[in-house]
Amino acid sequence: MTLPIDEIPEDLWVFGYGSLMWRPDFPFVEKRPARMTGLHRSLCVYSFVHRGTPERPGLVLGLDRGGACRGVAFRVAAAERPGTIRYLRQREQVTAVYRETLRGVWLDGQPERRVEALTYIVDRGHPQYAGRLTLDQRLHHIRQGHGQSGANRDYVLATVDALESMGCRDAELHALAERLKGVHDAHTAAAVNTR
Repeated sequence: MTLPIDEIPEDLWVFGYGSLMWRPDFPFVEKRPARMTGLHRSLCVYSFVHRGTPERPGLVLGLDRGGACRGVAFRVAAAERPGTIRYLRQREQVTAVYRETLRGVWLDGQPERRVEALTYIVDRGHPQYAGRLTLDQRLHHIRQGHGQSGANRDYVLATVDALESMGCRDAELHALAERLKGVHDAHTAAAVNTR
């Protein structure tokens, strides 16, 4: 008989790839840069609660099929396992757009080590799955999105800051961050003025 995930009497690893990287809000005893293969980070989830509303949806990250994803793995003490999972379910499963799963991740270090980590993968069959949107569509949702956890813009910029602090670059998020900060608009204006 297999025990439910929250009843296994062992430390728990949690893989964060979005806001969990910079705002875990649960107790942990170790934090390590980590890599997951077979899934990639994507702004592919319409946010109706945390960073938007059903009337004005924001856009948040999900793990979607293909590629690889760099993030952060947190080790939670066995005694804190049930409470941490309860907290994560309240935070991540508000609208059940993610599937809770244990997946292998590689922890940075010499040598690299593989552990099973709890993570949340987007459910492609859920109505909030946005799929692959254009840059302009993503910017529209991010600029309009504001929910219980604040402005969608702040979510994207904080995630980019967290990635940069680990020495990582995510082409999609960095391109959006430049537009959100006005860098792209400033360069465009400068190019027009020099003609």
